[in-house]
Amino acid sequence: MFPILANIPIQEIRNEFLSKYKVQLYIQRDDLIHSEVSGNKWRKLKYNVNEYFFKGCQSILTFGGAYSNHISATAAAGKLLDIQTHGIIRGEEVMNPTLENAEKDGMTLHFISREEYKKKHQSKLVINVLKSLKKPYVIPEGGANLLGMKGCGEIVQESHFDVVTCACGTGSTFSGIISSLNKNQYAIGFPVLKGGGFLEKDIIKNLQLLESENRNWKLETDFHFGGYAKYRPDLIEFIRAFWENNSIKLDPVYTGKAMYGLHSIIESGQLMGKKILFIHTGGLQGIQGFEKRYGVRIF
Repeated sequence: MFPILANIPIQEIRNEFLSKYKVQLYIQRDDLIHSEVSGNKWRKLKYNVNEYFFKGCQSILTFGGAYSNHISATAAAGKLLDIQTHGIIRGEEVMNPTLENAEKDGMTLHFISREEYKKKHQSKLVINVLKSLKKPYVIPEGGANLLGMKGCGEIVQESHFDVVTCACGTGSTFSGIISSLNKNQYAIGFPVLKGGGFLEKDIIKNLQLLESENRNWKLETDFHFGGYAKYRPDLIEFIRAFWENNSIKLDPVYTGKAMYGLHSIIESGQLMGKKILFIHTGGLQGIQGFEKRYGVRIF
């Protein structure tokens, strides 16, 4: 079964900026859960892996892009728990630090075109891979299923925060968090994709599956920096400054954008006097590949 999770540290951030706006900011360090299976990916895999064992499956098949935190975490979990893993990778066949590490951890990679990936469940390659595997357990991209959201519903254990916030990719982590909050708490999600407002419909559907009627949440869609894995120099500067001032690394794809967005909203005065919990969802493994891809040194 999946390893039991120890207590996760919650770290307070103090500076003149936060004092000016009378904000108390805390970061839940889910990035410290495990060196390779960290953050929300640990949470999403927890019940899926338990289900894998319960059903007596013999391999895991999952999906993702070439820089996917989920692919990386699933491969690492497979190595940790002696599970055969297969990844359907979107896009042309390339190798980068994320995929190299996934292969080292024993994952077999299968590449399909972006067009074919859009209809991946009808793909001949995917069908043939499934046929070749004995008793496969299929996990969707990003671990975004009901069991994944159930795991994310366990992220927030403290009820004394006014606002809980995180980065959003598929919206499933955010959905799990929303479902766990009480009526006095509010959730803010920061989509990292351009035009991330489309996630609202997905989140509403997710909350129905989770049998949650919580409406105390919103998406802030202006902090994508051009789209998924896109950036501007001011984002990199912000991440570096945050590291220098707080000794906490953020990544430029998810947590860096969300923390930048949170600071912008604090500066607008909307969160005056609030006690805020920021969920550090991990994803630091992707920094090396990001730096190599763009020729940018972050730390």
